Amino acid sequence: MIHVEPQSEPENFDKVVRQPGSKFLSQCPKPKGSQWKALWTKIAPDLHEAYGGICAYSCHFIQYDTGWRTVEHFKPKDDYPSDAYEWANYRLVCGVLNGRKGKRTVLDPFEIEDGWFAMDFPSLLVKPAQGLDEARKKDINSSCKILGLNDEGSCLNSRQQYVKDYCKGEITFDYLRRNAPFIAAELQRQKLVEEIKSIMVYS
Repeated sequence: MIHVEPQSEPENFDKVVRQPGSKFLSQCPKPKGSQWKALWTKIAPDLHEAYGGICAYSCHFIQYDTGWRTVEHFKPKDDYPSDAYEWANYRLVCGVLNGRKGKRTVLDPFEIEDGWFAMDFPSLLVKPAQGLDEARKKDINSSCKILGLNDEGSCLNSRQQYVKDYCKGEITFDYLRRNAPFIAAELQRQKLVEEIKSIMVYS
């Protein structure tokens, strides 16, 4: 994970989400499950555009056709209904990782600092960076476990594909920076932008 800079809400947000959401909550103050009016889905395209299509947790581009973008309520809406229709509580997250987080607590991409999370090469596993205190390391390891950032079949496999394509010259570093910014940042930080091609050898 890397720091995500909060973006301004769309001009129509108040009209299409906040105002009708407030009206709904005045009539149903503590909705649960299917009782919710999913007004946030109306601005899912705006959220995707505002954050460059990058999932706040996996740091990978969410494809328009198969990526299953979702509006993730960082503060769970059942527990914090007053924040359910607030732009500041939304994170752009792929559907898989949104489902994994659920109502559990992970580090907020808006509040983390670049350099807290590190990537090991050649394993591509995500881990706490060196020099952090034990409490911070614990929070990072917990976030990685909850979100499954090192699970095969999803996040790890995606990182492997990005790195493989880059090492084989099928994508450029600029493409990697746009579509998998955490990988690109770690390659730069560890001075492996070119060296990785000799570390990760693909036929």
